[in-house]
Amino acid sequence: MSTDLHWFKSTYSGNQGGDCVEVATCPHTVHVRDSKDLSVPALAVSPDTWTSFVEFAAS
Repeated sequence: MSTDLHWFKSTYSGNQGGDCVEVATCPHTVHVRDSKDLSVPALAVSPDTWTSFVEFAAS
């Protein structure tokens, strides 16, 4: 399923490789994955959960 998604990388991520998180959104789910290891399944969370995480990480 995650191969059909349109993945986005943070604009804060550089092009040097290294650690990066990618996100793909659907109406009822936010998918999160490690861009350097696509063999690991993506994490799927609700939009409310993702919003809470982002707010926590920003604080």
